[in-house]
Amino acid sequence: MRLTAKGRYAVTAMLDLAVHGQAKPISLAEISARQGISLSYLEQLFAKLRRNDLVSSVRGPGGGYRLSKNPEDIYVAQIVDSVDENVDATRCQGKANCQQGETCLTHELWTELSEQIHQFLNQINLASIIAKRAVRERADRQSALQDQEIEEREQRGEALTSTPETPEQDLVEELVNFPAQEAQA
Repeated sequence: MRLTAKGRYAVTAMLDLAVHGQAKPISLAEISARQGISLSYLEQLFAKLRRNDLVSSVRGPGGGYRLSKNPEDIYVAQIVDSVDENVDATRCQGKANCQQGETCLTHELWTELSEQIHQFLNQINLASIIAKRAVRERADRQSALQDQEIEEREQRGEALTSTPETPEQDLVEELVNFPAQEAQA
């Protein structure tokens, strides 16, 4: 069982915002460039995140998005839930009609697993992920690469409005190993 791209991208974008949005609002183009998520997809995700009061928007020059709460108060489960993502291990999407319209023998097992995963994600906040040294180092590398790309494009006289293609940096991997690793401040 796996979390879909929608949930993973939402968590990744929120983590990027938490890491980089301390001093100023962050544009979706910046997140797109760092994380390799399409701008149009981010716009859809952030509309839902804003409706659920996880982010707020700042209009005008230098505008973008900020977290609506402290990173300590935003949990991964909230992010996943806000984009209408459902972590469900059942074959029937929780409808209890798994076997020819009836509940299968293992339905309760998979339902409990889904609940455990949700509870697990509800214990991890953005601040606890950021506190991990590997995450901070990865965020610093992404920023350095983005700064280097901007400088190179300026030297070539290219417009800075287009988003460079970068490989996706999937920070959700850190969640899977969260209990096994200690936060290294």
